[in-house]
Amino acid sequence: MKKYFVGLLASLALVSTAFAGTLDDILERGTLRVGFDAGYQPFEMVNKKGEYIGFDVDFAKQMAKAMGVKVEFVNTAWDGIIPALLTDKFDIIMGGMTVTPKRNLRVNFADPYIVIGQSVVMRKELAGKISKPRDLNDGTYKLAVKLGTTGHEAAKRFFPKAEIFEFETQDDAKLEVLNGKLDAFVYDLPYNSIFASQNEDKVAFIKEPFTYEPLAWAVRKGDADFVNWLNNYLRQTKGDGTYDRIYTKWFESDRWLSTLK
Repeated sequence: MKKYFVGLLASLALVSTAFAGTLDDILERGTLRVGFDAGYQPFEMVNKKGEYIGFDVDFAKQMAKAMGVKVEFVNTAWDGIIPALLTDKFDIIMGGMTVTPKRNLRVNFADPYIVIGQSVVMRKELAGKISKPRDLNDGTYKLAVKLGTTGHEAAKRFFPKAEIFEFETQDDAKLEVLNGKLDAFVYDLPYNSIFASQNEDKVAFIKEPFTYEPLAWAVRKGDADFVNWLNNYLRQTKGDGTYDRIYTKWFESDRWLSTLK
């Protein structure tokens, strides 16, 4: 019986070790590693001092504070961000990632922290011809998208007749529209809203989103404890005013624009 009991304890210890999750790793390391693709306004950006700023950045800092650890930001190209998470380059994606069934096959999502949608910014000359996104579904139009995004997928799905041009970054994509080489940029509403407001003399903006896209934090599959912690943390921040304070700073004010590179 004694040998059996000792063996059982050893087995339980192995099980406990096998299922030690990301939270334990973070606490042991003393650092929360956060992955994102900087340049997605107003979620994650770089200011003139070379510092990361934005809605997700502030949330990550508050999250690390709640854990009692430091925060480390890992800037990663968007089309490789899920593989980077899966190979332990960081602990969590906090980069404005839309929850999709396809992504959910590879990662686990916490509860959504904000809901957005895809929108259209187009050359100013097209304002009289295009009144709604579906008008872009025409072979005469050339659309810019960022590779690997839900905007890319939405453009293929909603505008199959249009010619679609893929770019590595959102800045490269929108520049083609600003220069008049392409007709419209399909991308997330918050980003396009800022883009349009800064270039009112060159572009027109269809404000109504044409997709429904909840954004959430992503972690590796099988880590239920981390997802549970994130959901409870999000619920707490919405109840104690932290969420509203961060949201107001980045979505209801544009003073941060002057600090960007």
